[in-house]
Amino acid sequence: MPTKKRMALAINGRTRQAEVAPNATLLETLRDLGCFEVKSGCEKGDCGACAVLVDGRAVDSCLTLAWTVEGKQITTVEGLQLDGARHPLQETFIAQGAIQCGFCTPGILIAAKSLLDRNPRPSEDEVRQALSGNLCRCTGYTKVFEAVETAAAVMRGEGAKP
Repeated sequence: MPTKKRMALAINGRTRQAEVAPNATLLETLRDLGCFEVKSGCEKGDCGACAVLVDGRAVDSCLTLAWTVEGKQITTVEGLQLDGARHPLQETFIAQGAIQCGFCTPGILIAAKSLLDRNPRPSEDEVRQALSGNLCRCTGYTKVFEAVETAAAVMRGEGAKP
């Protein structure tokens, strides 16, 4: 049995302590710490449900070994809130009906946040490309793409809050 390592993880602005096996994924570790907003889908990197931000970059936590993120900032969908209020992405997804069952939504929001942080004016093709690693069985994606574009406008100060 591999020896577990005690490590500190910076999750949503809080430092959390975890006992982590060398082969433990970030997904397993986050869920062990009670971060159930990070969904366990395919566990092969195909669905995007487990996406989190690591230093601002979206990664599939099911493919990321936990020990590789020590000293980095990890953000789950809960960490997107701004001063206790929902992020514009969260607001537009709700207002525009881009959420169905909600299982894939955290990963999609994380992928969209990563995109908008890099590119505040994405084209429709860039939105589609950024979200291409996220699978949803409930929506037709149109409302999701529209919600991301609306949120981008709100974040740029060009649109009314939803």
